[in-house]
Amino acid sequence: MPDSTATWGSSVRHWWAQARTSFPWIVAIALVLRFGYIMIAHTYKLKTVEDNFDFGWEMGRIGRALAQGEGFSNPFMGITGPTAWEPPLYPYLIAGVFKAFRIYSRASALVLLSMNSVFSALTCLPIFLISKRCFSERVAVWAAWAWALLPPIIFWCTRWVWETSLAALLLAIIYWLTLVMEEAKDVKPWVGFGLLWGVATLTNPSLLSFLPASGLWAWRRARQGRRSLGGIVLAAVMFFACIAPWLIRNHRTFGQPIFIRSNFGAELRLGNGPGANGLWMEYLHPTKNVVQMQLYRRMGEMAYVAERKREAMAFIREDYARFADLCLKRFIYYWGGLPHSPDESRMAPVANSLYLASSLLAFWGLGRAIRKRQPGSWLFFWLVLCYPLVYYAVFPHPRYRHPVEPELMILIVYIISEAERKPQSGRP
Repeated sequence: MPDSTATWGSSVRHWWAQARTSFPWIVAIALVLRFGYIMIAHTYKLKTVEDNFDFGWEMGRIGRALAQGEGFSNPFMGITGPTAWEPPLYPYLIAGVFKAFRIYSRASALVLLSMNSVFSALTCLPIFLISKRCFSERVAVWAAWAWALLPPIIFWCTRWVWETSLAALLLAIIYWLTLVMEEAKDVKPWVGFGLLWGVATLTNPSLLSFLPASGLWAWRRARQGRRSLGGIVLAAVMFFACIAPWLIRNHRTFGQPIFIRSNFGAELRLGNGPGANGLWMEYLHPTKNVVQMQLYRRMGEMAYVAERKREAMAFIREDYARFADLCLKRFIYYWGGLPHSPDESRMAPVANSLYLASSLLAFWGLGRAIRKRQPGSWLFFWLVLCYPLVYYAVFPHPRYRHPVEPELMILIVYIISEAERKPQSGRP
């Protein structure tokens, strides 16, 4: 018996020695956990209330319209006409699944959540590569496995039919590519750089807040001098070539320039106006408010969004100090978690505490990385600084932090690994 136990233990150690840095193993285990949770928790059995609106919300509605041959339209209830309320890539993905597996069916939900799980599992790869390049293989191993195993990471891809997990994957790949562009010996990698940014923009335009820092970093770090200038021009051409068809569609459809999506003015009003407290005033959203839905139908999307933007800007201009206070609250909620009412789950304060702790650890890791001049540390800084800015002006939501969670995870694992090394370094 002892011999068999020792043999089993030796086999496990041997397997772990190989699997710990094996991309196939990391991704496979991450995917099995996500798919297993979908099946065990029955998360594919989405709510059917309000004509299945919880199945993808606005993106699900647009996906249904596309699958029914109605074009990119009808983001809310009923027939409301063409829309640019959401970016195009994920609704078209939903439409393809709807055509293959029926609209709002459980089979479609299972396929879409499984696809999200694949996106989430694949994110382990750029996490490993970024961590190894900026810190060490030890940080890379544990950051990748933390992403594969931790429940808060698994939550979004297994419960939300949305672009959240795809956006996190794309941003992580872009981040890694930005770091390695300095090794580009010709302009070919710039083609991929531009195309990736184009796909990311059509997935989640909020990612664009990181584009200036990413582009300038890649250009300045490139070693080829004149070739890097040509590369950045080529990347820009590829980027605009990728998004141009959608921009042309929007202009032809609405008779005015619309960059990717139209709803910023409406979202700004949902965070700024009478009664604003730093949170999303969802009771003013057209899907929650009959009057607002009537206004949306009567005015049309462009006029409705313009009017909501006018209202929000009037509120902001009336008292800039009040707006600054709201932005500060939204900063706190973005990084510390949203406040909960007393009748919510008793676990809510615990969840918020963990959420805040993860933010503080990431900030600590960022500060230490900068002080120690770790490679890419300032790129982490620009990402953490730039990406959330729009949410400080509009309103926060835990989902809005997920696209930068891979980079935050790396910083968290880094600072924990540094804390573990200190006692060892102090030993005689």
